Amino acid sequence: MIGMPSTEGAHGTGKRARRPDLRAARAALPEPVRKLIDDYERHLSLERGLSAHTVRAYLGDIVSLMGFVDGNGGRFEDLDIGTLRGWLARQREEGASRTTLARRAAAARTFTAWAHRGGALASDPGGRLVAPRAHRKLPGVLRAEQASDVMRFSAAGAEQRDPVALRDSAIVELLYATGVRVSELCGLDVGDVDFSRRVVLVLGKGGKERVVPFGVPAETALRAWLDEGRGKLAVETKEPGKVALFLGARGGRLDPRTARRIVHDAVGSVPGANDMGPHGLRHSAATHLLEGGADLRSVQELLGHATLATTQLYTHVTVDRLKAIHDRAHPRAR
Repeated sequence: MIGMPSTEGAHGTGKRARRPDLRAARAALPEPVRKLIDDYERHLSLERGLSAHTVRAYLGDIVSLMGFVDGNGGRFEDLDIGTLRGWLARQREEGASRTTLARRAAAARTFTAWAHRGGALASDPGGRLVAPRAHRKLPGVLRAEQASDVMRFSAAGAEQRDPVALRDSAIVELLYATGVRVSELCGLDVGDVDFSRRVVLVLGKGGKERVVPFGVPAETALRAWLDEGRGKLAVETKEPGKVALFLGARGGRLDPRTARRIVHDAVGSVPGANDMGPHGLRHSAATHLLEGGADLRSVQELLGHATLATTQLYTHVTVDRLKAIHDRAHPRAR
């Protein structure tokens, strides 16, 4: 069978399976199916404007599905709900989590709807496909005082005016101040920062732009990095007109992996804090905004969430905290 191996380890093994070879699996499919997937890739990239990472994730799921169909002697034109359910059942047997199954079912539904609209499928079997609901669990967040300690640690490291330390302090401050995604942070250019209004122009998912404010501490850290640190790491850019805000040690645009390491190191300096990367700082920023009285719609806009349902996840964290405080403080709580 030409199916792509699962990226999830088997339950209880604690091991991750090898990353599937998407190119080889795709090349092994029948030529008409390859052409269809090529058309779908162009649709995702050009018409929907999805990021390269998201497109690859979609295509990986669809190549897996098409490999399952081909490996069982089927044809794409005959794709039906039974085949889709059989494909998901195989993923479950291989140890795929509920979250992975939910994502793959969603990818299949999107693909079959597109194929039906374009006439490649006589009907849309994906419309009847149901998968286990994914567990939408937020990672641990920093308490407000812990977040302050993280910022102080980063600022202390920058006191020696070392360019890398100045950069790291600005990164941690800006991530927490704005709640931007790590990919959005690394994609920022110097011209995206407006110090007069203390806002940054962010290019989010789907090529959507949004303006996000930041406070005085982040401004101070950013100015120090730009005035004293960036020039010592900068090299000639290979993108005319594009000057990356954050740079790696060799002068190129900062890699998201480096940003994650910077955040892990900063958070790890605070005793009792949950280990987390940039995504944890994003969750912490959202939680602290809501605890401070921000409304859901405003937080949704700041974070760049497509739907309010995603932002509403943070209310569970704040309600749990409020209940804990009530239990400790109210004389009639027990």
